[in-house]
Amino acid sequence: MKSFPMFIKTTGRRVVIAGGGEQAAQKARLMLKTDAQIVLLAETLDDELQGLVSEGRAAHVTGPISADSLAGAAMVFIGSGCPGIDASLHAIAKAARVPVNVVDQPDLCDITTPSLVDRDPVVVAIGTEGTAPVLARTIKTQVEQMLDPSLGAFAALAGRMRGAVAQHVPRAARRAFWGWAFKGAPWEAHKRGAQRGAAKMLKEAIRAGGAPSGKTQGAIALVGAGPGARDLLTLRAVERLQEADIIFYDRLVDADVLELARRDAERVFVGKVVGASTWPQDRICEVIVAAAKQGKRVVRLKSGDPMLFGRAAEELEAANGAGIPIEVVPGVTAASAASAMLQRPLTVRGQTDKVVFCTGQTRPGDALPEWRSHAQAGTTLVFYMAMGRAGEISRNLQDGGISPATPVTVAANVSKPTQTMVETNLGDLARDIAAAQIRGCGLLLISLPKDRHAAKAAASVLPVLDAVSA
Repeated sequence: MKSFPMFIKTTGRRVVIAGGGEQAAQKARLMLKTDAQIVLLAETLDDELQGLVSEGRAAHVTGPISADSLAGAAMVFIGSGCPGIDASLHAIAKAARVPVNVVDQPDLCDITTPSLVDRDPVVVAIGTEGTAPVLARTIKTQVEQMLDPSLGAFAALAGRMRGAVAQHVPRAARRAFWGWAFKGAPWEAHKRGAQRGAAKMLKEAIRAGGAPSGKTQGAIALVGAGPGARDLLTLRAVERLQEADIIFYDRLVDADVLELARRDAERVFVGKVVGASTWPQDRICEVIVAAAKQGKRVVRLKSGDPMLFGRAAEELEAANGAGIPIEVVPGVTAASAASAMLQRPLTVRGQTDKVVFCTGQTRPGDALPEWRSHAQAGTTLVFYMAMGRAGEISRNLQDGGISPATPVTVAANVSKPTQTMVETNLGDLARDIAAAQIRGCGLLLISLPKDRHAAKAAASVLPVLDAVSA
């Protein structure tokens, strides 16, 4: 190594930034993450830096810069925008014997600023000694995905309890205690959003003199896999897949998504098909609860978003009834994905100010919904799981006054390599879906803008979008 990585204490110390423009602002943004006293040395400041001064987050000093201006600072950043002036200020900083960083002049830098992954008080610094800053940012992105956003808050909670652990937990049991805290139930609870529960577990274990023994409690995560493309998963969804001991997934989950899971995680296909299922919902509820009772970290992986036509209510009820911790990780729903792929907004200012999500499926024996009752001006209608009911939906809407000439776009497998688009109209919708051999779950979207009066709205609505449902 040509540079040794270390952390510099900033509490109660000054950090001096020489410059008043964008280069100085970049360093100020970085230092605002710390508790340092920020001092700006410049005759004039740009609006951003002046705002920091006005808010009391930085001090502004004008006039000549001397060694006395810099003496005692934790570090000095120089970024006037003029290489000649920066070189002169660098000489002054060296005379003041303070660590100095000159923007875009690595030969004049005693210190360099790394790419940071900030989970305060946990901080990961990534440096390449100035040779490959783009690589450092790439690594930063990967580490950001690895570390849960709530890690810092949990580390701070643990830090506040170190004194109590030292007082009540025997030295020989402390390593096991902290291992349990950061790898076991307290951390799992904290990640799910149960911060009070996590704190309670830690305090009870401290009073008991150490980590609890016995079987580890399992947990369930209902994870949204999004519309298909694996890079549309959330960071939290990827993290839960990588933590899971067992994953229950259905037929709409793309194989590429499962590749993000731990290789040793058990995978169980609980394929459900519209209108029929070899895995009825009550059976799925039973197996995910049973796996969690065995102490396993369970992921129930659902396409789209679990909370939108995803049968999440039954699984939440089953887990809560069994006393199993359960978390919901939202996913990108098909309506949002299809709208984005076709670049057709679900809402348009002044035209559509409401979005109504409907299902094309009902429980066996239930009457079909009156879909046309939602067809009001200013509304975007979204019908999930509609491919098998396209003819009935078309007739119902036409009975409500919508013209059969209404343009329709049919989209299947949105965001996947097999994505398919078919242009048709409301009257020919069912025929053209059958001709294109589009089967399974689907989604219809109809936009009824406000500037079309009720009598004319049906005759000239905006395009209808059909996409694979979540």
